[in-house]
Amino acid sequence: MAKQARQTPIVLVIDFHHARGPEVELCIADEGTSPATENDWSLLPFMALSDGAHLSTEEFSYFTLRRQETPTTPATSLFGISCSRQLDSNLLIDRPPDVTRSTVQKAVVVVTDSPQRVGHLREKLSVVTSAWFAQRDFTDTDILRKFREGLVISFLNNDPKDQNLGLSLREMIHEFKYQTLVLFKALLLQPKMLFFGTRCERLCMIQFSLISLIPGLMGALQDCADPAFDTYAETVEKATSLKTSDRNSLLAYMGLPLQIFGKGSMFGPYTPLQQLDLLADDGTKSYVVGSTNSLLLQQKDRYSDILINLDEDTINITSLSLRTALVLSTADRRWIDLLTQIVNDTWDEDHPSRPKTLGFMGSEEFIRMQFEEYLLALLSCMKYHEELNSLASAESSHRAISQLQTFNIEGDPALDFNADFLAQWQKTSNYTLFSRLTSDAMLYSITEPRHPSAGGLTMEDIQRRLSQQVADLHLDERVREGREALNRHLSTGQKKVSAAFNSFWSDIEAMREAQRKRNEERATQSQSQPQSQRASMDKEIPASPALGSPEPGNENAGSWFGARQRPSIDVSQAQASVAAAGQKAGAYFSSWGSWASDKRREWQEKRTTSPNPNAHMAASPSTPTLPSVNESIFDADRGRRRSMQRNSEDSEGLSRSLSRRKRWSNIILRREGGELQREEVEVAEAAYPKSPLSRGSSVHDSNPPKQEGVADPPVSERKASPEVETVDGGSASATTLVIPRDTPPDNKEKKLEGLGLGDVKDVDTATVSAPIKENVQITAPKGSVPEFTSPQ
Repeated sequence: MAKQARQTPIVLVIDFHHARGPEVELCIADEGTSPATENDWSLLPFMALSDGAHLSTEEFSYFTLRRQETPTTPATSLFGISCSRQLDSNLLIDRPPDVTRSTVQKAVVVVTDSPQRVGHLREKLSVVTSAWFAQRDFTDTDILRKFREGLVISFLNNDPKDQNLGLSLREMIHEFKYQTLVLFKALLLQPKMLFFGTRCERLCMIQFSLISLIPGLMGALQDCADPAFDTYAETVEKATSLKTSDRNSLLAYMGLPLQIFGKGSMFGPYTPLQQLDLLADDGTKSYVVGSTNSLLLQQKDRYSDILINLDEDTINITSLSLRTALVLSTADRRWIDLLTQIVNDTWDEDHPSRPKTLGFMGSEEFIRMQFEEYLLALLSCMKYHEELNSLASAESSHRAISQLQTFNIEGDPALDFNADFLAQWQKTSNYTLFSRLTSDAMLYSITEPRHPSAGGLTMEDIQRRLSQQVADLHLDERVREGREALNRHLSTGQKKVSAAFNSFWSDIEAMREAQRKRNEERATQSQSQPQSQRASMDKEIPASPALGSPEPGNENAGSWFGARQRPSIDVSQAQASVAAAGQKAGAYFSSWGSWASDKRREWQEKRTTSPNPNAHMAASPSTPTLPSVNESIFDADRGRRRSMQRNSEDSEGLSRSLSRRKRWSNIILRREGGELQREEVEVAEAAYPKSPLSRGSSVHDSNPPKQEGVADPPVSERKASPEVETVDGGSASATTLVIPRDTPPDNKEKKLEGLGLGDVKDVDTATVSAPIKENVQITAPKGSVPEFTSPQ
């Protein structure tokens, strides 16, 4: 390729005017020249000040410019890099009258003919721009002129030390993973690629990094600024010799670099909206451009075949045929997955551009060599693929067939790169130029026509694929964060629980010790002091710790009882309340005792004062008579029994049983006292029948009613008393005394006296002393009388 005349660096200053917008304020170039005017760089101010640059303190923009043809130099592409900053207008030493806004925004631009020095230019331009703004006087441009002189001297060296400074392939692979290979293969197909991102510098550097993956392309971009340029294809010469020890000779013989930006193509790292007409022109077939304006996202179908959103790290392929061609084969996926794993294993968050091992594996040069190997294998396989197709169409001689057989190549290795991709690639202009430059070369004899990761799907591929998918989910980070938070909370909770338990246990021990000491003091004082003093001391003893009142010495012991406020207790008021309650209880029990004494005295008076109408009958211990009772008393008792029957249905059985027992007790008492006649007893029995439990020990069933005019039978012929039964058993008989359950001890003695058994003391008696649970039977031998002793 013929060498062109070099363009000396140009330094420009772009100012954002509040009324006219961005404009070129200063241009520092060779004397007597004005590149901005001669080349019609009317869009240069919009390229230098990107959309959204005012949101950042410092922002960089990369763009391409078109240099017009001159009598001595052909038309070519130039590359510009700008550094924009802003300053508070109040800080200016000499504020111009046309500065009406609160901030001043300017950009310093460097234009050169080679993009290989963008890394070095970026660092130098940042320092110079920062120093110029620090002067706070934009009229002083000496620092910019000296900066341009230094660039001219440094550009005399044609071989910079590091041409790829600032281009980070590691970041691109780390973010896009296997889609990095999709972008690389899409670049070969020359579609319309649109990059979008809010950060202009990152947007431009990703595009430069992608282009640098094609060996030699960064030095052959003289036609990328305008789709009408095609200088490279017109001037390039076919390599006729090969020097394997020279890498540049090898790449030239293999047809590299592939001319991606030739006729009908353009490259604009940052493309403002003012260039949309150029993108939509019919002569523009393909391009790689970037934009920070979100308006292009709304028209992505019109301006792009592939949209790469750097803010979301997504790739959207709108063309169906392109999507089919960019499907990665098994070998492609295995190759890029292995490379991605190496980058992730050596990733360093603090220094993304270099591996954490500081070794060659995973470095920038390692990645470039891997892509170079992949591309050379692709070119070799494509050449062998063309030879096989020519043999199938009988366009080749038998000599070519014999030559192919000597390489011992099985099948068509190009199929490992996806047949649809190969078919579309053969239709592009860069492949046409590649075929012309390597028409007679047997590239498969220099480079093995085999995919770097050829072979079928293996278990290692599946495991690697699964591990990457799991890594994409970031489950380890989420689980690790959750585990750390859980362990932290568990540790804190365990400490709190342990501290609370220890404090509680210490409080309990302190309470026990205090209680023990108080008990010992009480025991000592009770032995040495009189009862009155002990009583007074007991009133002055403080509250027990169990009630939440700690000892005075333990108030600051750090227990969780100490935080509670001690309740205020009035001891005198409490003692008065206790005394009042005791008086009320004593009065209550005294009233019950007085009532019981009055009843007993009333019953005794009735028994002694009541007349006995049956005095003419002989009194018998076993056959007492039933005296008459006053009608009013019987009616009162009947009314009381009726009121007792009106209880609730839930307690009807129990209340009825208790009432029946009380009624029979009253009847028996009245009968003993001579107050109840037999006719009244019969009427009571008819009105109030006995319960089944009391029918077995009947009291009045065996006594027939007494007829008028008939004398009472003798004592020997008269049946025994209802409460005293005589049982004949041959030579012996027993007398049984039945006493109801609810009979009080005093009434039991009255019953014995009423039966005439109270004065009998000389006979052999059987004495029973036990708590009365049911009806008690006292049995004595025949001819004797029982004696009842009430239990204590």
